[in-house]
Amino acid sequence: MTKIAFLFPGQGAQTVGMGRAAYEQHSAVRELFERANQILGYDLAKLCFEGPAAELDSTVHSQPALFVCSLAALEVLRQSQPDVVRDCQCAAGLSLGEYTAMTFAGVMDFESALRVVQQRGEAMQAASDAVPSGMVSILGIETADVERLCDEARGENETLQIANYLCPGNIAISGDRAACQRAVDLAAQKGTARAVPLAVAGAFHTRLMQPAVARLTDALRGVTLAKPRIPVISNVDAIPHDNPDEIRQLLIQQVVSPVRWEASIRYLLEQGVDMFYEVGPGRVLRGLLKRIHRKAACDGIEI
Repeated sequence: MTKIAFLFPGQGAQTVGMGRAAYEQHSAVRELFERANQILGYDLAKLCFEGPAAELDSTVHSQPALFVCSLAALEVLRQSQPDVVRDCQCAAGLSLGEYTAMTFAGVMDFESALRVVQQRGEAMQAASDAVPSGMVSILGIETADVERLCDEARGENETLQIANYLCPGNIAISGDRAACQRAVDLAAQKGTARAVPLAVAGAFHTRLMQPAVARLTDALRGVTLAKPRIPVISNVDAIPHDNPDEIRQLLIQQVVSPVRWEASIRYLLEQGVDMFYEVGPGRVLRGLLKRIHRKAACDGIEI
């Protein structure tokens, strides 16, 4: 029997126009956006469908937008292939996508999760504004070489560390803006790796996000979490947890800890998953999956 896992995308997958076709074709998606508009206090549908891109790309807006659009994609899949949704046995989400996975698994209801996601985005934006920082994708070298690059580029009292273990040959680093630029320059000088600055607000998944922890803690403290009905793989340690208190602490820890995406996918493969679905905007997760396991089967539900 096929063992199915759903993968939910994270920040960076957003594009202007996402969700429009699903909104026009499915009443369930329209209802989802209408509920989101009421909870958020602004017209999320208009922002997703029309932009402007700079506003959609801001951390404050992109996180709620991707959360809602990924759940909209889930509704599309539920209507076109209900058996696939019914038979899904586990899930994972990249950073912000973990909240989508938790909602699908019944850990949080839609309204509670969206309110937490809104607080998370605002808190992470505020932490980014406090210290000039950023992220850089390092392509073509192994983990140990990326760690050495960080050590060489990091100045005294600066932060520069691995933030996302995505797949072999693709690792994102985060830190102070000056250290990130040094890493880009060093990679160019050495000629052994490509270093691509990422269009994000700050040094996500490092200690520079520590100011966001208190606000996220407060937001999650006010939400009742349930035991997941299917396993959801934690970004922090790449294994599932079923204790709601543990899940709450891991979601808090996630903003200051590296995302262990490659290890999460390998865990799912070890558990016998033989069919993946990327549920949400973009194709990033399918690309990462193929780099981790070339023969892995994956379909996409884009909107």
